[in-house]
Amino acid sequence: MAYDKRQAAEEFARWSESYDRCVLQWLLFGPSHRALIKRIEAVAGRKPISVLDIGCGTGLFASRLQAALPESRVVGLDLVAGMLAMGERRWRYHEETVFPVQGDSERLPFAAGSFDFITCANSFHHYPNQEQAVAEMHRVLKPGGRLLLIDGYRDAPWGWFIYDVCVTYREGNVHHASSRRFREILDRAGFQAVAQKVHRGFAPFLLNEAVAAEPIPAFSGPHFRVRSPSSVAQRSES
Repeated sequence: MAYDKRQAAEEFARWSESYDRCVLQWLLFGPSHRALIKRIEAVAGRKPISVLDIGCGTGLFASRLQAALPESRVVGLDLVAGMLAMGERRWRYHEETVFPVQGDSERLPFAAGSFDFITCANSFHHYPNQEQAVAEMHRVLKPGGRLLLIDGYRDAPWGWFIYDVCVTYREGNVHHASSRRFREILDRAGFQAVAQKVHRGFAPFLLNEAVAAEPIPAFSGPHFRVRSPSSVAQRSES
């Protein structure tokens, strides 16, 4: 049976109460967050930046990023109201710089070119229409903005067993994309300079980094008037 957003929402609603205490915070989420913050710092330095964190959960990464880069403005988006509700204390503490939004990754409620960075850590395998989600990420990034997308690395035997066997058995028919599949999706969405880095460990993950391309100018048509065959004939006869 195909995995859909209703299943994802129900699963994360059940998980929301124990989300901040689960073992994955230590095994996977913490290392992923550190990798993202390190990369953003390397690219942006201490400049003020706007960041959209898709699949933000209870806001743990958003609060860590804001603490590391105090000049940043972070919007956390999640499909599940229960996840956002469980992060209420974090949202209040950072209320002037971190903003929670309930929304769908396939229809991001933001104008084109709104963000310098988009992050998405360890939720992408729950997205039924991954290509549409990445196309939306490209749309709301500024030209030259960066997408940093992390998900489980399943191309090696250990990662395949964890993500394609164990996680699929527990969470349903979710889909961890291969590194090749990620490159295909990012290329089709219009991203450039795609780079990938594998982080090894008990729960290995793949960091995909890509740069949003400049929009293609609209073609305004030829700068001449096309005459009809009859008008050309009349002119030649005169």
